[in-house]
Amino acid sequence: MTETPARTISLVVVDDHPVVRDGLRGMFAAAPGFEVLGEAADGVAALAVVERLDPDVVLMDLRMPGGGGVAAIAELTRRGARSQVLVLTTYDTDSDTLPAIEAGATGYLLKDAPREELFAAVRAAADGRSVLSPAVASRLMNKVRTPAAADPAQAALSAREREVLILVARGTTNREIAAELFISEATVKTHLTHIFAKLGAKDRAAAVAVGYDRGILG
Repeated sequence: MTETPARTISLVVVDDHPVVRDGLRGMFAAAPGFEVLGEAADGVAALAVVERLDPDVVLMDLRMPGGGGVAAIAELTRRGARSQVLVLTTYDTDSDTLPAIEAGATGYLLKDAPREELFAAVRAAADGRSVLSPAVASRLMNKVRTPAAADPAQAALSAREREVLILVARGTTNREIAAELFISEATVKTHLTHIFAKLGAKDRAAAVAVGYDRGILG
């Protein structure tokens, strides 16, 4: 017996290829718990569609004629949009991945990801959990090495901070981390602040990327 999802996750698909948009729409239409509200062929059009439809998740391609994905992500972040952006692209170069994450993307997947992995990533993104493919994270080697991270005065992660980072990489929320480690949510937030400072990262997704790059997460 198939378990019915607790809620339906709404999406907007942004890609310049009609065949890709049609394929994604059909894929999600056939899966329980998802609803594609609309589409856009470039980043500029995406801003209007997202503002009008207010989806839970935006599946965003990066390189599109008429308006790229990174600029659209940055503008949605600036506007304080409720929608979480999950990048879905064929590009995994350093020049693509890090700017998208820095712009505010919740996650980053490649288009060759298995269907179930994509579904799981959309669910995680809808919950505000970071989703970053290890294969993508490993490509950030050069870009994530900031001057702050190279500062010898910076200490390595403590054992507890490493535990927190591992749980973050699994998409665990602060509340779940607190329960897992038997600490308060306030303590989790303190650990995250220290982790971000030590890794030279500004958010959870970037911290996970640096963690993979440095071998902290395998």
